[in-house]
Amino acid sequence: MSDVRTQDASTPQDPPSNRPGGFIWYELMTTDAASAKKFYDAVIGWNIDDHNSVPGGGDVDYRMINRSDGGFAGGVLVLTNDMIAHGAKPTWIGYLHAGNVDQTLAAIEADGGKTLMPAHDMEGVGRMAMVADPWGAPFYIMTPTPPADQPDATSDVFSVDQPQHVRWNDLASSDQDGAIAFYTKHFGWTQQGAMPMGEMGDYKFIQFDGVGIGAIMRKLPQHPGVGWTFYIGVDDIDRAVAAVRNGGGTLASEPMPIPGGEYSVHATDPQGVVVGLVGPRKSGDAQ
Repeated sequence: MSDVRTQDASTPQDPPSNRPGGFIWYELMTTDAASAKKFYDAVIGWNIDDHNSVPGGGDVDYRMINRSDGGFAGGVLVLTNDMIAHGAKPTWIGYLHAGNVDQTLAAIEADGGKTLMPAHDMEGVGRMAMVADPWGAPFYIMTPTPPADQPDATSDVFSVDQPQHVRWNDLASSDQDGAIAFYTKHFGWTQQGAMPMGEMGDYKFIQFDGVGIGAIMRKLPQHPGVGWTFYIGVDDIDRAVAAVRNGGGTLASEPMPIPGGEYSVHATDPQGVVVGLVGPRKSGDAQ
């Protein structure tokens, strides 16, 4: 991503999360939960649990990402040696709401996608499966189970304009138009508007229920692979950049201005995971 938003994604109304098609959860897979907590708490302003949030979960060490407003931003999965041996590696991954996981999984496979983790139920959470689109970008599909005491609960992990939420979803694909056709077909997205990006071609915007949620771009040959990059909102891009540097992360560049007066930047956390940051500049030039 170069410029985060040039269209109506800046509207304050977020897309609904109570119907299939939207991003409803984000998960950081990492080999070092303590290091991830130290880094992201400082950069984003979160408070990631410092202990397993799923008692009785067996070998699974899963920690909730807490926002300062009392909500959740997602979760942290600590990768086990067995997961790593089967190909798992540190990364961010998104969950898309599916009305029926099994039917969506079958449809994805019929269109050339692959099942990376079969459909399964998690008590109190929902039914889910990990898949890859036909060009290899991984994501989860999930039919969530709302809490018993909150049957109408919906996800608010995505927001177009709030800090500590994911604000933009960016896909680099080896088949830009094919990916657009795939996601619009299976998740009810639309594609309207684009921004020319030189040798990278057009940066094509995607919407869910009329709200801009991200874009799909063509992967350049020199880029390491296809996949999603998630841009997380920060309260001050300069403060966040300083925290990245002080916390052992790296930056792909200095923050770049984007339409609307904010700035965005690619960062890499201490485990080598790429994450986007987006927010206003409050403290002058980045340090």
